[in-house]
Amino acid sequence: MEYNYITKGTCSRKITIDLDGDVIRSVKFVGGCNGNLKGVSALVKGKKAQEVISSCKGITCGLKPTSCPDQLALALEEALAQQK
Repeated sequence: MEYNYITKGTCSRKITIDLDGDVIRSVKFVGGCNGNLKGVSALVKGKKAQEVISSCKGITCGLKPTSCPDQLALALEEALAQQK
């Protein structure tokens, strides 16, 4: 299942997630810090969505109340909810 999420409050503008059930096949960010987000995408590939949500939810970026990893966690929560 492919899920697109429009981010809020971050430099990245969109996250595209490909899930196989609850396992992350791939994550692609549009915008943001290219190298860091490629790294995040590589680190979460093959992991269970809930594991990534637990690790990333609540992470902030500087003075912002959110971050790209936090937005990924929110996107994964929405994607999992949509599967039900």
